[in-house]
Amino acid sequence: MKILNFGSVNIDYVYGVPHFVKPAETVASQSYEVFMGGKGCNQSVALAKAGATVFHAGNIGNDGLWIKNQLDAWGVDTRFLSITDGPTGHAIIQVVPEGQNAIIIHGGANRAVTSLQIQEVLSHFGQGDILLLQNEINQIPEIIEAASAKGMTIFFNPAPMTSDVLQFPLDKVDVFIINEVEGQELTGQTFPDQILKEMNEHFPNAAVLLTLGEKGAIYTHQIARFEVEAKKVTAIDTTAAGDTFIGYFVAFWAIGKNLKQCLDFATQASAICVTRKGGSVSIPSKEEVLA
Repeated sequence: MKILNFGSVNIDYVYGVPHFVKPAETVASQSYEVFMGGKGCNQSVALAKAGATVFHAGNIGNDGLWIKNQLDAWGVDTRFLSITDGPTGHAIIQVVPEGQNAIIIHGGANRAVTSLQIQEVLSHFGQGDILLLQNEINQIPEIIEAASAKGMTIFFNPAPMTSDVLQFPLDKVDVFIINEVEGQELTGQTFPDQILKEMNEHFPNAAVLLTLGEKGAIYTHQIARFEVEAKKVTAIDTTAAGDTFIGYFVAFWAIGKNLKQCLDFATQASAICVTRKGGSVSIPSKEEVLA
């Protein structure tokens, strides 16, 4: 079983601010740092640090070559990461003292995925392999259709959530990984149990993993239901917490761990992540999580 993450790579420009910028306001940053990031990149790093063999497909510009080198160093297989004209995708991130963040994303090379590229990448994968997707690249419907036709198991994290996600071939998704905001936009419901009920009714064959931040997470599949509480820690930066959770969950799911173990390891990993600054660099190793 191989794991393919077809996703974004970003350069994160992180500004420490006393509060999120309001309309017509100018705020002086208290700090400035540059990190590698993007939901796809972060999730590939989490998968690799969790001990999984993960292939990352996507695009970067020449300004992102240092990210490719770092992914290689962390054990991510980047043979399907292409260099394109134009800039690497990037994010401008505000982080307040409480650890919460607000993010603006420019797609850049992440929006340059082509049909030919999809065909070439997926030609190396087949029945039973895992595809992990987020919503920071273009051509996602085509990727889902092509992967489904090959019999791949599709994990979809529709983040950042946009209205066009509702037009995607979501009936071909095997596992949805969503937070409360994404769940509300997908279902029109507000409370976790209502979100899960609607998701299970609309996609009866799919599992749903609903992450609830400091309230933990719930996994449902047909009549099965598993819950996990979040670890109590002091958050410094929540930038890659969700991506860490997803990467660790998929990594342990792929090697056949039971759902309770998958949820426990993912929760522990994300709890460590929020105690550190940055995106990919804040993701803990498997050894740290197990300890």
